[in-house]
Amino acid sequence: MAIAAVLNLVGAFLSTTVAQTISGGLIREGHGGVQITPVFILAGLIGAILWNLVTWLLGLPSSSSHALFGGLIGAAIVGAGFGAVDGGVLITKVLIPAVLAPFTAGLVSYIATKIAFGVTRKRERDGFKVGQIFTSSLVSLAHGTNDAQKTMGVITLALIAGGFQPVGSGPELWVICACAVAIAAGTYSGGWRIIKTLGRDITDIEPAQGFAAEAATTATILASTHLGFALSTTQVASGSVIGTGIGRKGASVRWRTAGRIALGWVVTIPVAGVIGALAAFLAGLGPIGVAIDVVVGGAIVLVIFLLARRNRIHAAQFSAPDPGVFVKPKRRKKKAAAA
Repeated sequence: MAIAAVLNLVGAFLSTTVAQTISGGLIREGHGGVQITPVFILAGLIGAILWNLVTWLLGLPSSSSHALFGGLIGAAIVGAGFGAVDGGVLITKVLIPAVLAPFTAGLVSYIATKIAFGVTRKRERDGFKVGQIFTSSLVSLAHGTNDAQKTMGVITLALIAGGFQPVGSGPELWVICACAVAIAAGTYSGGWRIIKTLGRDITDIEPAQGFAAEAATTATILASTHLGFALSTTQVASGSVIGTGIGRKGASVRWRTAGRIALGWVVTIPVAGVIGALAAFLAGLGPIGVAIDVVVGGAIVLVIFLLARRNRIHAAQFSAPDPGVFVKPKRRKKKAAAA
C-alpha cells in the first residue's frame, strides 16, 4: 500500500492533460467563464460522492471518474441548461473510451496470458511474482497520471467559475499538490472491498495472470492519459482481469460478478447525474438549499460508513496462501496386496 500510495503521488505530477479536459472541455465556457457557478459544481460533487460510496459499500468496482462526470453533467443541466455540456467532448473523451478501453485491456491481457502460459512451465512461473512488483507499481503510477487529474480538473473548474482563474487556464501548482496528496492518502487507506472483488470474485488469479493484467492496465491507462481521455481505471483493471481469466486454460470467469460490474458501468453516469441534478435543484433555492444539500449529503455518508462497519473487510482477510502457488498433491500409497 505504501509503494502504491507514493507512486500515485508521483504520477499526479506527470501530466495535466486530463484535468484540462474536465476544466475546459466537458463544461462549456462562456465569455465570463464556465456557465455554471461553484454552487452547482458542489451539487455535482455531492452526486458523485454519494454514488461512489454506495458502490464502495456494495463492493462494486464502479467508476469514480464517471460518477464525477455524471454528477457534474446533471448539475450543469439544472444550473445552466443542456447547452452547458459539450456533447462532443462527452462522446469522444468520455463515452467512447469507456466502451473501448476495457475491451482493449481485456484483449491485451488475454494475449499476454496465452503467451505467458504457452512459453513457461508451472515451475518457471514463480518469476512472475517478482515481475508483479514492477507491473503493480506501474499501475499505481499510471493511476496517478489519470485519476488524480480529474479532481484537479474539478477544482480548477470551480476556481474559473468563481473568477479566481482566467478562462482556459490549467491547474495551479497548489491544486496539483493537494490532489496528489489526496489520492496517495486514499490509496494508502485501502479499499479492501474493491480489492476483494477484483482480486478474488471475478476469477482466481495466478502470478502470470496478475503480471499480464497489470501490464495491460498500465499500457491502456498511459496511452489514454497521453490522448487526454478521462478514463476509468476501474473499468480498465476489470477488463484486464476478465481477459486473463479467459486466457488461462482451466480458469473460470464468474460471469455473474462480471455482469454486476458491467451494470455498474452502465448506470453510473445517469444515476450520479440524477443525484447531482437533485442536489443542484436544492442548491438553486439559495443558501437554505445549499445547507440542506450539505446536511443531507453528510447524513447519508455517515449512514454508509456505519453500515460498512457492520461488515468490515480488511487486510487480514487477504493473508491466505497465494492462489498462484501450486501445491503438489501427495500421492496415496497403494495398499499392499493382500497376502
